[in-house]
Amino acid sequence: MDDVKTHPEIPAQNLGPTKRRIVERLKRSDAKVSDLARVLDMTEAGVRQHLDALAEHGLVMSHTGAAQGRGRPPTVWALTDLAEDLFPDRHDDLTVELITAVRSALGDKGLARVIDARGEVQRAAYERAVPKRGPLRSRVEALARVRTEEGYVAEVVDDPDDPDGTGVLLIEHHCPICTAASACPGLCGSELALFRAVLGPKVSVERTQHIVAGDRRCTYRIDAPSTAGVRRPRAK
Repeated sequence: MDDVKTHPEIPAQNLGPTKRRIVERLKRSDAKVSDLARVLDMTEAGVRQHLDALAEHGLVMSHTGAAQGRGRPPTVWALTDLAEDLFPDRHDDLTVELITAVRSALGDKGLARVIDARGEVQRAAYERAVPKRGPLRSRVEALARVRTEEGYVAEVVDDPDDPDGTGVLLIEHHCPICTAASACPGLCGSELALFRAVLGPKVSVERTQHIVAGDRRCTYRIDAPSTAGVRRPRAK
């Protein structure tokens, strides 16, 4: 049997040739063991052995297919959502290529206009999700929920350095646009402006940790209106 690594997000080339062929066949359509055995020129017992190994890693699953005449309905195998990670994903490459193309065609000012337009779309969506009034923490938590839905794995915690106890930290443990942001720093600046616009002009938002700069997470110190401007600004 081909070796399979225990990490679920394994590239297709590390599956071994037989398991890779099975995965690629199931990518086209769900299939019965007999179908796979015929297409791959294998025994059904051999196919089951490989399917069981793939199932242990959460990459395939079986379900009952449509009944075909008399007898029990067939068992059909399919890829799970986790198996999508086995196939090439060029979203990052495409994004960087588009950024480069926009910069080449429109210049830095044109790229800035595109970023601003994107920011306006985000702002409209965020303003629908974040209350305009209420305690700062509850408003930032609403913002964190939106960011988490977008893949940033965000949370809100108390600011341990705030002597008044009114400030909070918005922490984002993941950056789903990190590659694009590295190619276009304006995206990160746009996010800061976005947070400030959504939370209001009297609320101070400062970035104190930055994934693109090599930190493990992005952290934003957010001050309530009563304390905004009291503390000395920190480096962005």
